[in-house]
Amino acid sequence: MRRPRFRTQAAALAAVALVGGGLVFAGGRADAATTAYEAESATITAGVVESNHAGYLGSGFVNTDNAVGSAVQWSPQAVAGSATLRFRFANGTTVNRPMRITVNGTDVSGAVTFAGTGAWTTWQEATVTATLRAGTNTVLATATTANGGPNLDRLTVVDGATTPPPTGVTPVAQNGQLRVCGVKLCNRYGQPIQLRGMSTHGLQWYPQCVNDASLDALAGDWGADHVRLSMYVQEGGYETNPRLFTDRMHTLIEQVSARGMYVIVDWHQLTPGDPNANLAMAKTFFTEIAQRHGSKPNILYDVANEPNETPWSRIKAYHEAIIPVVRAADPDAVILLGTHGWASLGVSDGGSETDIINNPVNATNIMYTFHFYAGSHGTEYLNTLSRAADRIPVFVTEFGTQTASGDGANNFTRSQQYLDLMAQKKISWTNWNYSDDSRSGAVFTPGTCPNGPYAGTSRLKPAGVWVRDHIRTPADNFPSS
Repeated sequence: MRRPRFRTQAAALAAVALVGGGLVFAGGRADAATTAYEAESATITAGVVESNHAGYLGSGFVNTDNAVGSAVQWSPQAVAGSATLRFRFANGTTVNRPMRITVNGTDVSGAVTFAGTGAWTTWQEATVTATLRAGTNTVLATATTANGGPNLDRLTVVDGATTPPPTGVTPVAQNGQLRVCGVKLCNRYGQPIQLRGMSTHGLQWYPQCVNDASLDALAGDWGADHVRLSMYVQEGGYETNPRLFTDRMHTLIEQVSARGMYVIVDWHQLTPGDPNANLAMAKTFFTEIAQRHGSKPNILYDVANEPNETPWSRIKAYHEAIIPVVRAADPDAVILLGTHGWASLGVSDGGSETDIINNPVNATNIMYTFHFYAGSHGTEYLNTLSRAADRIPVFVTEFGTQTASGDGANNFTRSQQYLDLMAQKKISWTNWNYSDDSRSGAVFTPGTCPNGPYAGTSRLKPAGVWVRDHIRTPADNFPSS
């Protein structure tokens, strides 16, 4: 993705209780309270309760009529504040069945996508964020087309909290050494998982935003699973002082590791676009990093940030040269491989994922990277990610809710489409960026660093509020069997 030089880019359940017709789970990510409300117990307009498709929860689901205005309305109890609303649904057709979500009479989403799930017995979730009032609320899902809505199973309301995760249930403690199984990222139990986290800005520009207080907030208040440490090669970065930046990376790896999060070591090459131009330096850097930290279970190596204007064949050659350097000292870690077209799987360079599928890197335990910016990258990029994730292992190591410059208006609707897809296919993601840069893509308001506060939302821009909420909720699902 083209950008200007100054780039801007859960815990075990503690208790279960019945409350107001829903199940309340105390615990999960950052001790969030999760309350489920069955659709069959809600108020239904132009629809019926059925139980003829397996996989539903409760006693049934609502089959809405094929008509504009068919609807389901719930009356959840809540505390005042931001919450995540998760709609469990099935759509056995290939046609989107969008619904407008209103909370207490206010439209909070526009038309939410309820895309085909492949079968009426395959259930997925669509997620929106809303502000709830204390006490009883009304949440209304209304079909906006003549196709009506999907089959709706339940509404889950997740209230946020700000307490750190309990000791011993950090992401690394739960999942251990990661590996690639098939096209998924899997944990120590061989189970597919999704990681959600943040990328720093360039460590030559905003090191003051990565400190003990900010990492405490990211691990506890935000509930992030990983941090991508973005070390530029050019643009005032590594090449200007290799010793300084390598030592800075060592220190930050230790700080993040101490908080039980995974670390993505990002060799942030951008200009020139051919990673081979930096191959000698990359070998020196990754040799030292892997020798120092290769015994840790939480290190992932992002070996070429955004190759661009360079054929996939040359990028592949770079990867096949750098992978053995890492493997010599760290044989088990997942290695993330930059793709052509500014990590767009080739789209931004006129290619596609088939370039990689037809000529894959000759290595194991690898994933290919994809970057998107919702204000610039629409359906073509979204569809490419969807297709690719079914054929090759993909990790979204960078995305923003704005344009590809890391600035401009937020497109939360398009961003949600990406997040829904990534949740469905368990594609891990990293948001750009955890700094107080003036651009809209930096989560903190200018002047927040180095003193904070970093927890809560008082110093967050709109993008920061949005992504923090989507890291915190829904709770992580890290299966052990």
